[in-house]
Amino acid sequence: MTRVPEDKKFKKLGARHKARRRAVDLLFEAEARDIDVADLLGERVELARDDQAVAPVHAYTHTLVEGVADDLDRVDGTIESYLQDWTLERLPAVDRAILRIAVWELFHANDVPPVVAVDEAVELAKELSTDDSPSFINGVLGQVVLVAPQVRAAAAATRAPRPEPDA
Repeated sequence: MTRVPEDKKFKKLGARHKARRRAVDLLFEAEARDIDVADLLGERVELARDDQAVAPVHAYTHTLVEGVADDLDRVDGTIESYLQDWTLERLPAVDRAILRIAVWELFHANDVPPVVAVDEAVELAKELSTDDSPSFINGVLGQVVLVAPQVRAAAAATRAPRPEPDA
């Protein structure tokens, strides 16, 4: 059996990782251009439909972008509450986008284990941001993970059907 040296190993990127990365790109671009991210998403869907050379937008990218856009105030408020000596505006724009996606996943993506949401965010930071960003993002999300179960439970309780009163 041939052993692969550590420096030759690589991580295979799955469809969800690519969807997350595209969601980061869309959130980043919308902020940089000061346009609505939902409008930008619509443009990209149309472009992919009209031009076969453009990759279609993955369904999970839709879910992430629309989810972050719909819950932006709570997501940003959560992130800000765990920033020490920083404000959301001072963070690199790519870090904001990565944190927004990860926090949304921690709060709403029931099919994504919390450790996966955090790991994916750290990987995206390694790929797209500064050398300090992965550990910074890991630290912020490490705190958010502690409150995520309560947020999910509260959301589930408000969605649960109420029993019919006896007539």
